[in-house]
Amino acid sequence: MRADIDALPMDELADVDFKSLNPGVMHSCGHDVHAAILLGALFALVETRDALHGDVKFIFQAAEEVPPGGAIALVEAGVLDDVDEVFGLHVFPDTVTGSVGFAYGPVTASSDLFNLTIKGRGARAMAPEQSIDPITIGTEIIQSINNMIARRVAPDEPALVSWGQFTAGSVNNVIPHTAHIKASVRSRNPQVRADMERMIRDIIKHVCAMYGAEYDLDFQKGYGSVINSKEQTDQVIDVAREVVGEERMYPMPPLMAGEDFSAYTDVRPGTFFGLGSGLAVDGYEFINHHPKFIVDEACMPVGSAMFVKLVENSLK
Repeated sequence: MRADIDALPMDELADVDFKSLNPGVMHSCGHDVHAAILLGALFALVETRDALHGDVKFIFQAAEEVPPGGAIALVEAGVLDDVDEVFGLHVFPDTVTGSVGFAYGPVTASSDLFNLTIKGRGARAMAPEQSIDPITIGTEIIQSINNMIARRVAPDEPALVSWGQFTAGSVNNVIPHTAHIKASVRSRNPQVRADMERMIRDIIKHVCAMYGAEYDLDFQKGYGSVINSKEQTDQVIDVAREVVGEERMYPMPPLMAGEDFSAYTDVRPGTFFGLGSGLAVDGYEFINHHPKFIVDEACMPVGSAMFVKLVENSLK
């Protein structure tokens, strides 16, 4: 069983007793809740360990928020070598407190990113013909990649490129020498993922060549898609019926979020399920990664109970 434990580089604005004491660092994705839930399950299972016919590993994992993620390092270190199945959860905002979400197959997206520096030639604004304008080149690259997704990826295949940064120059009347672009690339199909990287590289190469620019491209492969196994998802459904009842269960739609739990499900059968952490109408209106994100702590005993029952059912 795994809980991620890392925080995010942002100031906490929520008015709570447990507000972060460190400027620029806060738990705005619920990983502190995940850790508390797994600790609760650990304490409960220690009390009944003699009744369990097998071993349980409790994985408190760092660096989920930082691609390529901390999970892959643990897998490479052998954390799953003697493990038969793996379970993880994530709190979800604007969802009934303590409800349990489940899904079969791909449940998250692969998550890659790239950093691009376009090296053109600067010039005075009055003489653009003397420049190799990196801003014009950058806008054409962005538009071409957007068009590529619309026309080269099937409409029923989830795929997106989101642009996080486009910076160049500092004054009104000078065309700059360079421009910088940062983007995130998401998909759920491994073949689409490979095709998108190839097409992005081709577009950047050919657009820069057309204008006579040089470039530096750093394309970083991140998380793969989390693939939920049928048997372990069935187990979550059975346990959820016992812990929360049918009325507090829901099919979890596939997400375009990235999650390095995929490193575990790549090598062992497992499932990643959702835990409702409160409705907006009840005061829990801020989503994950918001500086005022909080959860309804009443969800925590439910998460712990889910882990405990999953273990007991597997090792009874």
